[in-house]
Amino acid sequence: MLDVLEGLISELREVGVPVSLAESLDAAEAVMQVPLDDAVVLKQVLGATLVKSSTHWKAFETVFDIYFSHQLSPRTGDEDSADATDAGQGSVITAADAPPSPLGAAGDGGIAGSMTDALMAALLRMDRRSLAMLARRAVAQFAGIVPKRPVAGTYYLFRTLRNVDFDGLGARLARELMAQSEPEDALGERLAADEAARRMEMLREQVAGEIRRLLVADRGAQAVARTARRPLPEDVDFMHATHEELQAMRLALQPLARKLATRMSWKRRHGRKGPLDFRGTIRRSLSTGGVPVEPAFKYPRPARPEIFVLADVSGSVASFSRFTLQMLYAMSSQFSRVRSFVFVDGIDEVTRFLAGRDMAQAMAKVNAEADVTWLDGHSDYGHAFESFWERFGREVNERCSVIILGDARNNYHASGSWVLEEMRRHVRRIYWLNPEPRGYWGSGDSIFEQYAPHCDGSFECRNLRQVEQFVKTLER
Repeated sequence: MLDVLEGLISELREVGVPVSLAESLDAAEAVMQVPLDDAVVLKQVLGATLVKSSTHWKAFETVFDIYFSHQLSPRTGDEDSADATDAGQGSVITAADAPPSPLGAAGDGGIAGSMTDALMAALLRMDRRSLAMLARRAVAQFAGIVPKRPVAGTYYLFRTLRNVDFDGLGARLARELMAQSEPEDALGERLAADEAARRMEMLREQVAGEIRRLLVADRGAQAVARTARRPLPEDVDFMHATHEELQAMRLALQPLARKLATRMSWKRRHGRKGPLDFRGTIRRSLSTGGVPVEPAFKYPRPARPEIFVLADVSGSVASFSRFTLQMLYAMSSQFSRVRSFVFVDGIDEVTRFLAGRDMAQAMAKVNAEADVTWLDGHSDYGHAFESFWERFGREVNERCSVIILGDARNNYHASGSWVLEEMRRHVRRIYWLNPEPRGYWGSGDSIFEQYAPHCDGSFECRNLRQVEQFVKTLER
């Protein structure tokens, strides 16, 4: 067991989940206090000792399943011969009715249809035992797992779900739940749809867990773990994130913003000491017989910075700009003011859209109403900067810090770098955040080398972790 635990901790560190030596020792001690044959209790205990962020829980679950599920949930002959009863039609699906097929039985509509009906009945009843058994049966019939093949199992999952008509099953389940609850308003329909989605996600996890268990039995935990590694939400590249990864990043964003805001607030209150407070020192010395044992200082009261954000919202950099804007607005209490401007080849202020709104709705409104197109809708940093300086240049001053978000790919237009040179004389700081790797800066139609000399800092910000590192520079 200790060898398995060591492998789990090592894999968590490989994925990026921080696990200290003290936490490893706590996990080993906790494992000794719980029954080792109870997978649910063991997962909760290890999660409590090893996972510090809710955004890391999904990665922990995957690694736990790989290293422990095979040992804790062995497949027995009795389970293989168990029956699954379809509550809706009274039919029984057994191993004899649906023999495992190494090719997946994709063309056998009768078997697939019976399996789908049985899954539907189990989902309606929320019969977890039947659901787990049917998930195993579906994997055996439809996954077509090839022994010793070095894959993570994503294709096997897709193949199984496709054969049981996962999307159609979800739609049927939603309709049945709505009919049972008879919702009279949009809220009732939404609740029924959310419950259907929750149950379908449970089925997906059952199928994925069974596939992982079979792969571990075939190739070993370490080999499966290597192929199943996925980046944590804070390490996902903005410009190549899938829809699911973007959702996970949104969940990770608010806790991260709160943590950074708290840190900035604390540093402002307890930062460097100012000059000696003579009167305060004398008052304190009265408690020690006139001896100034504990000197008092006048703490500075640094002003909160005013932020101007200029964000390129064209093409693939739009996701990067959206997440960075959302983080800055989530931390807006730490700035005296945040003003946001978005541009493509024209520029428009969108502060009014972003304040106090859900970011998804706010960005939809920005896309619909912001006037960011001047000529042909292709990026033109030069014209956007010149328009900004002409319209808003009088409003920037020495209290402002300007943050520019974009890849500086200018489609071979004039750079307008003179605007940054002039702006630098009037503002406190200019920072540039670029979502591309540093090696790409200045390549192709990127003219970043013309802007960089006029910036106080240029940062590669391809993911939330790098954005977090940048925000820490604003503490100064």
